[in-house]
Amino acid sequence: MSDDISESTTGDRVAKISRETAETTIEVTLTIDGEGKAVVDTGIGFFDHMLEAFSKHGLFDLTVSCDGDLEIDDHHTVEDIGIVIGDALASALGDKQGVVRFADCSVPLDESLATVVVDLSGRPHFEFEGSFSQPTIGAFTSDMARHFFVSLSMHSDITVHASVKGSNAHHEVEALFKASARALDAATRLDPRRSDTPSTKQVLWYFRSLFWPFDTKSWSPATR
Repeated sequence: MSDDISESTTGDRVAKISRETAETTIEVTLTIDGEGKAVVDTGIGFFDHMLEAFSKHGLFDLTVSCDGDLEIDDHHTVEDIGIVIGDALASALGDKQGVVRFADCSVPLDESLATVVVDLSGRPHFEFEGSFSQPTIGAFTSDMARHFFVSLSMHSDITVHASVKGSNAHHEVEALFKASARALDAATRLDPRRSDTPSTKQVLWYFRSLFWPFDTKSWSPATR
């Protein structure tokens, strides 16, 4: 299987990415400094709801269109949308000059609690603690929430540590998306006191698309 990817950065921290494979055809536009407006059509109702929440609480303007092989299952659609949103985030951030870089957020939803810590490090890595209490939420496989953020982290070149706990999968996944949005909103903000890149190296390296799993809950590039 081969990817057909096109990418454009239109300035003002906005990126548009399209990606076509034998499994999915996806178009994403992401504005980092947005108003929380979303137009989403993935073919999976609950996933649409989560991406709309991600946009609303991160104040990202987000459009997502996906034609995926849902006759098989939701895996390719959710995974590939994570890849494309991650690519768009990396492109829109550019050299990350002036960003806050580090942020964290905990979000409750009734009995559930999600915590997300992010670093716009240029070193993609994902750690996850917890599990989802029910295997599915409508047509959405609960564990694909974790897998979505694996894909997003690896393709946006950021480090993410996330955890969830609770007793209702809908609440757990929704809290995870909201906490991720709030943490990314805080980390991507521009600090008016800073004119350089927030690293003693003066660069935040760009490893996009280099990732391999080494277990089911912890993903990181195998090479540097």
